[in-house]
Amino acid sequence: MQHAVGAPLPPPHGPGNGPVGWPHRAQHPGPPHQPPAGPPAGHPGPPHQPPAGPSGGHPGPPHQPPAGPSGGHPGPPPAGAPAPQGHGWNGPAPQQAPAPVARETTGHIQLPPGRPVPLPAPPAEPGTGNATLAVLLIGPAGAGKTTVARLWAARRRVPTAHVSLDDVREWVCSGFADPQAGWNDQSEAQYRLARRTCGFAARNFLANGISCILDDAVFPDRPVVGLGGWKRHVGPGLLPVVLLPGLEIVLERNAERSGNRRLSDEEVARIHGRMAGWYGSGLPIIDNSTYDVETTARVLDDILARALASPPSW
Repeated sequence: MQHAVGAPLPPPHGPGNGPVGWPHRAQHPGPPHQPPAGPPAGHPGPPHQPPAGPSGGHPGPPHQPPAGPSGGHPGPPPAGAPAPQGHGWNGPAPQQAPAPVARETTGHIQLPPGRPVPLPAPPAEPGTGNATLAVLLIGPAGAGKTTVARLWAARRRVPTAHVSLDDVREWVCSGFADPQAGWNDQSEAQYRLARRTCGFAARNFLANGISCILDDAVFPDRPVVGLGGWKRHVGPGLLPVVLLPGLEIVLERNAERSGNRRLSDEEVARIHGRMAGWYGSGLPIIDNSTYDVETTARVLDDILARALASPPSW
């Protein structure tokens, strides 16, 4: 017999084919359940009648799940049974004891917001000890700022980050404004943006207990966009130190560079001459012409310890 178009298929009967989560009722032998035949095309059929019950010609009640505690209303499924699916369950979702969940250990750490960095207290031991501090290492191209800053940060016994201005500047891939191609508004804007980004990073590191050392070629004759800008971005607790070897050393180290990090000898000499303005500024200056990286990093730590005890005026 064909089903009427659009009529649902009858559910299968037999052991294990009742509604999900409920025990199957015992079935009495009888003719297989058939849905009512659809009316012939063009003739209205009789009103829909429920299927015959197991006793033969009398319609039986529709299939109901076992009665709940109130008598006429279905109750929740047995404990431990999955939630019923499909027809026959209109009650609330079964209440089960939650399964034990492993505690999440990442992704929910509340980070303090970054704020201007105050001057830390002097350390109680030689060197900077366990002090959390922000350092700005100043010097011309080829002075060894990045190498010394990275080593100093790596050798400390407390968490310390190194942020290089040139690295942050080169985050710009398409549209990078290289000052070697000409200093203009775009290259200056990217320098300012990189300094502000480094300042935000330093403040966030410090607010979360991580020291930070930044390196940049800051000119003494441009205090507003140089040292003054760093002070605004990081805070009054920033400790500036100048790394200034002799011109011959700077030229030699610059010759070992490649890409846009390498400058012309004329540009290196001009920058080095402008950096000489830091003498007499009151900032601590390290002439590392005869120092290796290890020695320079150790001298830097000693100078920072003295700066914590007696902060420079700048």
